[in-house]
Amino acid sequence: MIKIAIFGVGLIGGSLALCFKGKPGVTVVGHSNNPHSVQKYMKREVVDHATTSMEEAVQDADFIFLCVPVGNLEEYLVKLANLPLKKGCIITDVGSTKASVAACASRLQLKDAHFIGGHPMAGKEKSGVEAATSHLFENAYYVLSPDETTPEEAYLRLTELLQWTRAILVKVDPRLHDDVVGAISHLPHIIAVALVNQIAKYNETNPLYQNLAAGGFRDITRIASSDPIIWRDILINNRDVMLKLLTDWNDEVDRFVELLQSYDGEGIQEQFRTASEFRSSLPERRKGILTSVFEVYVDVPDHPGIIGQITMLLGNHKVNLSNIHIIESREGIHGALRLSFRDEAHMDKAIELLKKENYTVHV
Repeated sequence: MIKIAIFGVGLIGGSLALCFKGKPGVTVVGHSNNPHSVQKYMKREVVDHATTSMEEAVQDADFIFLCVPVGNLEEYLVKLANLPLKKGCIITDVGSTKASVAACASRLQLKDAHFIGGHPMAGKEKSGVEAATSHLFENAYYVLSPDETTPEEAYLRLTELLQWTRAILVKVDPRLHDDVVGAISHLPHIIAVALVNQIAKYNETNPLYQNLAAGGFRDITRIASSDPIIWRDILINNRDVMLKLLTDWNDEVDRFVELLQSYDGEGIQEQFRTASEFRSSLPERRKGILTSVFEVYVDVPDHPGIIGQITMLLGNHKVNLSNIHIIESREGIHGALRLSFRDEAHMDKAIELLKKENYTVHV
C-alpha cells in the first residue's frame, strides 16, 4: 500500500489528492491544523483520511506533498525533519519558488527522506478545496527540481506517481526555475498591480477613469486581484530575481519614453512588431502558470429576451456557463455579452452552438 500525505488540501493539494485517491493500492491522508478544514476534506471525499496531527499524517508515508503557502514551506520542512519518517520517503512541495526551499532542505540534511522540489504550473481563478479537480494538471507543465544528491530511484518513483496527474513533467534547476517563473508570472503580477494602482490614483480626482476602465483594461489586469498574502510571500521569497527583473522592466519602459520623446514612430512600430511576432509563437491552448481564461464575446442586438435565448441555448445543450457580463446594450445598437466558461471544452461547444444560430462570436 502506498501512503500519500498532503499538507494543505486546498486547490492544488486537493486536486493532487483527487488525482491519487481511488487508485489501486493508494491511500491519501490530508492534514490541516484547523479541525473544521479536516472535516471539510472528509465531507467532500477529497482524501481517504484527514487529521490535525502531523505525526499521524506522516507515519509510514511514502510521499509527502507540502501544499502550504510559500512563506510556510521552510517551517514545515523543519518540523518534518524532527519527525520519524519512513526510510526512503519522498518530500515534495508545490511552491512557485524553488531555490529557497531547496536550500533549506539541503541545510536540514534529511536523514531518511529525499526532498524533490515541485511546481505544478496550473491554477484557477477560484481557490480552496471546493475548487479542486482531478483535471487541473492535465496537459500543464509540472516542474521538478531534484538536486545532485537525489537518488535517481527516488526521482523515478515520484515521476511515476505523478503520471496520475496527466501533467507534462519537466526537470529544471531550482535557480533557473525562479528566474524563468519570475519573468513570466511574478513580474506580470507586479506590473498589473502597479498599473491598477496608478489608475486608482487618477480616479481619486476624476471618476471617469473607473467608469471607462471596464472591458479590455479589466481583462488585462485581472491578475491584480490575486491573493495579497500569497503574493507577499512569493515576491519576498524571490526578491533578488525580482529586483533584477524590475530593473530590466524599467529599461523597457525607458525605451518607450525615448521613442515618444523623439517622435520615433518607426521605433514604436518595431516594438509592437517584435512583441507580436514572439507572442504569436507562444502555445495558444496549453496550460501555463497564469490561469487561462475561457471567454468569448457575442454580439447581440437590443431585443427583448435575447440574453435568455442565449443562456437557454447553452443550457439545453448542457454547456456550463460560469459567468455572463453585459458589456454594452443601448437601444438600436448592438451590444456584447462576455461569456465565461470553466474549461475549454464548454467554451468550444458554446462557440459551435452560437455560430450555428448565426451569432457573431469573438474569441
